[in-house]
Amino acid sequence: MTTSWYEGPLAAFDTETTGADAETDRIVSASVVIQDAPGLRPRVTRWLVNPGVPVPAEATAVHGLTEEHLQRNGRWPAPVMAEVACELETQAAAGRPLVVMNAPFDLTLLDRELRRHRASSLAARLGPVPLLVLDPHVLDRHLDRYRKGRRALSDLCAHYGVVPEGAHDAAADALTSLEVVRALGRRFASRLERLTPAELHGQQALWHAAQTRGPQTWFARGTGPASSGPHWPLRPALPAVA
Repeated sequence: MTTSWYEGPLAAFDTETTGADAETDRIVSASVVIQDAPGLRPRVTRWLVNPGVPVPAEATAVHGLTEEHLQRNGRWPAPVMAEVACELETQAAAGRPLVVMNAPFDLTLLDRELRRHRASSLAARLGPVPLLVLDPHVLDRHLDRYRKGRRALSDLCAHYGVVPEGAHDAAADALTSLEVVRALGRRFASRLERLTPAELHGQQALWHAAQTRGPQTWFARGTGPASSGPHWPLRPALPAVA
């Protein structure tokens, strides 16, 4: 019997940052979590980054990482971004789906950090083998589109019966997102099990584009992020200012 993708090997990626703008804010911590099957102990890689810019008090209040702590214990961004991109490349080469909650934020942020510190890009680092991204935010909004209320990670945990590993820690949030995707896959097995991760990746791009074209009043109710454009899982780079 063939194992469904949501019962098989999955990886997950998450970041903590200096703010909520993927174009200008910086990564202060990141994590990749790999789990070969449900219930198995995950393999966790963590990075702590000295971003080289001030860390606003509002950001510290979310993730607990102070500017002083990052200056003392964090590594410089350039080597870290190269290592993170290499790890994602490894997942892509293995054909292992990568869970990223609100992928256009985290993957775009990583892309901009690579451009900023490595004169590269995420696409350039990945090469010809693309990521197979599973975004629980996009999946939930499509598969249960008429449900009212917020859809942050904590809300998805409550809805799908997942016990969070923690809050606002990159490794904990990555693992929690992975568990939400497994639970979501089981909940909607009849609609998802026939799709391969590659097919589902393509469908999510279409679903996200349709979701961002929804009424602006939907965003005003706080049930989704501020409009980030139709691109998924990575926003195109902004043109250089002349």
